[in-house]
Amino acid sequence: MPDKPIRVIVVDDSALMRQMLTTMLNADPDIEVVFAAPDPYVARDKIKQLNPDVLTLDIEMPRMDGLSFLSKIMSLRPMPVVMVSSLTQEGAEATVQALEVGAVDFVGKPAQDLAQGLSEKQAEIIAKVKAAANARVRRTDRSTAASRKPLKTGIGFSSTEKVVAIGASTGGVEAIRDVVIPLPADSPAILVTQHMPEKFTTSFAERLNKMANVSVSEARHNERVLPGHVYIAPGDQHLELARSGANYVCRLHDQPPVSGHRPSVDVLFSSVAKVARANAVGVILTGMGRDGAEGLKCMRDAGANTIGQDENTCVVYGMPKAAFEAGGVETQVGIGKVGEAILACCGSRAVRAVRV
Repeated sequence: MPDKPIRVIVVDDSALMRQMLTTMLNADPDIEVVFAAPDPYVARDKIKQLNPDVLTLDIEMPRMDGLSFLSKIMSLRPMPVVMVSSLTQEGAEATVQALEVGAVDFVGKPAQDLAQGLSEKQAEIIAKVKAAANARVRRTDRSTAASRKPLKTGIGFSSTEKVVAIGASTGGVEAIRDVVIPLPADSPAILVTQHMPEKFTTSFAERLNKMANVSVSEARHNERVLPGHVYIAPGDQHLELARSGANYVCRLHDQPPVSGHRPSVDVLFSSVAKVARANAVGVILTGMGRDGAEGLKCMRDAGANTIGQDENTCVVYGMPKAAFEAGGVETQVGIGKVGEAILACCGSRAVRAVRV
């Protein structure tokens, strides 16, 4: 138990939501809701006055929406923020933008029977607020990933060359963006498992595709895995690498969660270890928990190169730490160097065109 409780401000225009979130969070002895604000303007003044550890922030609010308020927070006074969003396509798109801006995590707001739905999420909400309190947040810098020139390979890749598998969770949307955007169009094929529900992975893939030099999409069952492409595991489906003749293909299935997740990073990494063996690179990025630790160890044991994001640049150094302690991580690098490390493992003499 921490010496002092985690101080939280709840921001939501719904009086019912404010009351429910306050009651649920206060039920944990390690958390204290110090204020519940009906809109960002009230919240702004209370943040200055009360200096909370974590903010929960609704996306859809009058006067100023949550995404606009988050952007101001992350540029002026960075702090851990957990978004509360509706599980609609519009809510998913806004949430992915919020995670790109710097929100630590999000909680889906039930579409029906709000009281019962939120009650079922109480443990998840408490866990995410606690993780956020220990997260590393940074001031938003729009000049980073989106404006970087691509890494240079000087070498083409074919479908028989290396396959890259990336796993991430809390903080992963921003981290994956930072890795993928600078990659050149002739990069090796990449399969990604990011812990996200349905609709959210669709928005994530679409937004990343607009910013990247490589082609980014949600993976489809039996789709051929090709260089210059990034395949995102769809929400609520496991993604595996498989072979069809001489080609690599994506395999999707809805078997039970593994390591507490579907999609699971362990499922992806384990399949890559079996199918690609030394012809692969495994990358584990920021995230809460230990999903991916065993799978990355399997990859390394099979001869693959493995990379872990270092503690200093992780939002939550949970998954990379677990993988490192399990012996699955060959080398640890900051998020700005992960792309270079991937290309170096794939035989490229990669040289960054601009300083990281």
